Parts: sequence; C-alpha cells; structure tokens
Amino acid sequence: MTAAGPTDSRPQQGPEQPPPIDRAARFSAANMLRSLAPLVLIALLIVGYQAFKSSGETNVHPIDPTAAERLAAAQAGYPVVAPTGLPPGYRPTSARTDAVPDRKGAPVTLQIGYVTPSQQFAGFVVSDDATADAVTSVLDGAVQRGTVDLAGTAWTRSTDARGETVLSRRSGDVVVLVTGSAAERELETVAGAVRPVTG
Repeated sequence: MTAAGPTDSRPQQGPEQPPPIDRAARFSAANMLRSLAPLVLIALLIVGYQAFKSSGETNVHPIDPTAAERLAAAQAGYPVVAPTGLPPGYRPTSARTDAVPDRKGAPVTLQIGYVTPSQQFAGFVVSDDATADAVTSVLDGAVQRGTVDLAGTAWTRSTDARGETVLSRRSGDVVVLVTGSAAERELETVAGAVRPVTG
C-alpha cells in the first residue's frame, strides 16, 4: 500500500498577477501614445482623402439671372439681349440691372457675371447708356485688335487697360460687351450665345 502524500484542497491558480504598481506602470504616457497612434493615423488618412476629393471643387454658388433679364427687358427702350443656352460649365454667379419699374424707356444697363469651365470670370454687359460705369470701365483705353464673327455676328476684339480681351458690338446707342479673365475661346462662347431676352 502506498502512502498518499498530503493533498492541497485549494483550487489551482493561474499565472501570478503582477502587483498593482507594475500594472500602473504599463499605463505610461509612451504606452498611451503608442496605443493612440493607429487611431490618429486613420483620422489623418480620412481627412487627407476628403481634402483630396474636394481639391478640385470651388465655392461657386450659381444664380438664376432671369429676373434681372426680364426687368431690364420690360423697362428698356431697346431689345435687351443676354447669353442663352451656354454649354455646361458656364455658371452665372451675379446679375444686376439699374432698370426701375415704372420708368420705361430710361437708360438701362444689364450685367451678368459667369464662372467659366476653367474657373475664370466672364462678364456680360448690355447698355444704352454710354456713360454707364460698366461700359466706360471696359472700353475707355481699350485697343482694338480686329473683328471676329460669332454665330453670324461681327464683334470687335479689343484689349482693355487691364490686358483682358474685350468682345464688343454696337447697334445705335446700344453696346454689348463680353470681357473678363477667361480665355478668348471662353469669352467667344459667351458672346456667341447672346440672344434677345424673351418672356
């Protein structure tokens, strides 16, 4: 008969737990930074992707110039014209007229500003007021460089005092202008789309 040694009735314990001081030491600033680094990296990647995705976008807020066009047409003593049916990418961003209701026949100036597909500016002006600032600020000092035919209409090509191209045409007292920082081909597209305002 073999003798059985004393038995330990206490349950078996797992690996010995580190003392509280050792556990606290593991939560050092360096360890926390190492733990947060992947989260920070993911956040930076998300922000970078969003910035890259929106880098080609601009804060352009297109407007509808119809109200200004119709007011000018209703009050002017001449047939008001404006660009119509421009290709995609030409966005009107401003429109104003000095036409006043119940003053039919008084001089009227209509101005419309566009952002072009190349993110440049093209300005349109029609006026029967030779002294209007929208006219004189463009044509005074402009140097003519010949003519160009656009949609069957002859336009005078000039360079203004700022070095920008001006396309203009006259009919009696009425002058129509297209100018701006946009390339000539974009200005020609705007000028070629000029039609009588209807409605």
